[in-house]
Amino acid sequence: MSKLVSSIREAVQLSGLKDGMTVSFHHHLRNGDYVLNMVMEQIADLGIKDLTVNASSLFDTHQPLADHIRSHVVTGIQTDYMAAGLGREISHGLLEKPVQFRTHGGRPSDIANGNTPIDVAFIAAPSADPMGNCTGKVGKSACGSLGYAIPDAMYAKKVIVITDNLVPYPLPGWSIPEIYVDYVVSVDAIGDPKGIVSGTTRITRDPVGLVMASYAAKVIEHSGLLKDGFSFQTGAGGASLAAASFLKDIMLAKGVQGSFGLGGITGYMVDMLRAGCFQSLLDVQCFDLKAVESLRDDPRHQEISALHYASPAQRSAVVDSLDVVILGATEIDADFNVNVHTDSNGSIMGGSGGHSDTAAGAKLSMIIAPMFRARLPIVTDHVTCVSTPGKDIDVLVTQGGIAVNPKQAELRQRLADAGLPVIDIQELKEKTERITGTPKPLPKGGRVVAEVISRDGGVLDQIYAKAE
Repeated sequence: MSKLVSSIREAVQLSGLKDGMTVSFHHHLRNGDYVLNMVMEQIADLGIKDLTVNASSLFDTHQPLADHIRSHVVTGIQTDYMAAGLGREISHGLLEKPVQFRTHGGRPSDIANGNTPIDVAFIAAPSADPMGNCTGKVGKSACGSLGYAIPDAMYAKKVIVITDNLVPYPLPGWSIPEIYVDYVVSVDAIGDPKGIVSGTTRITRDPVGLVMASYAAKVIEHSGLLKDGFSFQTGAGGASLAAASFLKDIMLAKGVQGSFGLGGITGYMVDMLRAGCFQSLLDVQCFDLKAVESLRDDPRHQEISALHYASPAQRSAVVDSLDVVILGATEIDADFNVNVHTDSNGSIMGGSGGHSDTAAGAKLSMIIAPMFRARLPIVTDHVTCVSTPGKDIDVLVTQGGIAVNPKQAELRQRLADAGLPVIDIQELKEKTERITGTPKPLPKGGRVVAEVISRDGGVLDQIYAKAE
């Protein structure tokens, strides 16, 4: 028996995809992904219309979706993140229905509970066998963890695996087993390795970024949380990586061994594992080649699904056991609400991803951001869009000082006693505006182009069309 079919077109036809249905994709191939565009091209050629695309994230490589929206092949989008290219067009009213933005935990939760059912899931798999056992750990397009694809495979009505490395049955060390898979397609290439993962993810050399990273590491050091069993997540930005590097030195100097590092894993987190800073890494997404190799070769480095990572509907998720997370922001307001969905002009250029999930779960959620970007202050009276509510944010670290949410009085005192430059967030705002000036309020259009869905399913905020 074999589930192998001759082409994507044949697989689409066998799946029974019809007008008005929902198709899904994962984003582990990141900006190197070919699969979404290949699949949508075949769907359009078959004359299928009025589809909803549920994708864990959308990158600039997925810009052809705009043409499928114009031709009414796609009439709805559900995602956790959207890059600026497609985001600008959505912000100018390209899509009639509002985009639904979820979090990396909210998306699998709503798939599992039936709120956002998937008719056909397309799984880009760097290696697979003819029965559909598949993994991202090996192959010319290796991306590492397939954590965001696992819920799609588990709950979609039909599942199609698309691979560029078909191996004999059974594939060892699969991430997704054949029990969820209906059809398998072998193609020449599922993605461009240069866009999937980078050879190196780099620490910032910017003096401002290094100051912020040093402050961030010291906040953790003096928070009272840095002790044996400590757990930690950070992103792949330059300042966040620098903070992880500084934290590694502190942990080694103090002889602290943490329990786990979490999240999108980078080579710097792998270095921390190998140095003894953590007992394990829990990986929902690999950001670079060192992380891919570590996941493949080191049993302490474990792949987890998006459900296991952050779903609020499961009996527990790893974010619920997280001590510290370092996050970014495009804006933060005096109430500590954070925006990561829109840029300074109000155009969509991002999304929560795991931002809201980790902020809600962690004992200490920290934002690292410069005081201003392009002479626009980071702290505002009211953010353009609430991506993560202020109740879940504890600290803002900038080069001009460290603002602590008033709810964290004990933490504020700890940091002040350690001699760190603690500053009231309103004072930080005023300090920044003495450099940048006070920006004018951003006008907004009258139509809602996107809804930000909180991790527990409610509408947290709305994003409006650009004012013409």
